[in-house]
Amino acid sequence: MMIQDHPPAVSGLSRTLAIFSKLPLRLLQWLARLVATLMITMPSAKALKTVSRNLQIVFPELEPEQRHQLAKKSVQAQFQSMLEFVKIWGSPPQFSIGHIHQVQGQQLLLDAIASKQGLILVVPHLGSWEIMNAWLNQFTDIVIMYKPSQNQALDQFVLTARSRLRATLVPTDESGVRQIFRALKQGGVTAILPDHTPETTGGIYSPFFGCPVLTSTLVSRLAQKTRCHVLQLSCIRLPEQGGFSIVIEPVDRDISSPDLQQSVNALNHSIEQLIRRHPEHYHWSYKRFKANPQLENIYYVPENQVAPAIASARQAFINKD
Repeated sequence: MMIQDHPPAVSGLSRTLAIFSKLPLRLLQWLARLVATLMITMPSAKALKTVSRNLQIVFPELEPEQRHQLAKKSVQAQFQSMLEFVKIWGSPPQFSIGHIHQVQGQQLLLDAIASKQGLILVVPHLGSWEIMNAWLNQFTDIVIMYKPSQNQALDQFVLTARSRLRATLVPTDESGVRQIFRALKQGGVTAILPDHTPETTGGIYSPFFGCPVLTSTLVSRLAQKTRCHVLQLSCIRLPEQGGFSIVIEPVDRDISSPDLQQSVNALNHSIEQLIRRHPEHYHWSYKRFKANPQLENIYYVPENQVAPAIASARQAFINKD
């Protein structure tokens, strides 16, 4: 009897990912838009419901039809990002580098690296951020936090891709934070996705589109302790050119404030300004607002209860101070 190294389901997914990664990028993007369009037509589509509720929270000034159209574009964009990630992970670094057609603010990056004072790259969940890894590795080694996926096949696929790059992967725990701190003190570079909901012991409440949300303090604490540079990176697809555009820009200068609340507020403000420029490219399927105890049911209440709930949470945050 032959003993299998991997369960059949894992091997099957591995083969599927490998096959998809060999398809042309434009074909994958078209397939993503097609699947997203079909899903949007389903009344029970959870992804569209979550995206729509998030957009109702952050853009209450828009008309319902405007939000609906934005929600559809957002779902399509997120599905494109997912298949773009598969293509990127299954391709050599040269593929990613060759598809970067525009770069704004590159000198900011090069100057920060050359200063040897350490550099944090803030990378929100917007656009197709995975394609930036290979491009960045042309200029520097990067320390990145990595949380293994519960899906064994996907985890191995991603790790294989990471091994092609000049990246040091560290765990998403205190030992990983210590390694990042040491790297920054030595003039190194790290990239951090800042807009997830942290563990309750690792975050504070900070306004995000006017609503207090639990926000990670990692970037702020590292910036305070190391006095390193902090830049924000984003990557947006260019449909007509078949490639991507990278924008590198400073984070709000208050990120280095000794006051932790002020620093975290600055981080959220910078992310919010980026999202306002490209709202359809942000990954709105994440239920970030429910981390606020007053909003734990915000994704399930009727539409007419959303605005009062947000106003109440905002007032409670103001009264706290």
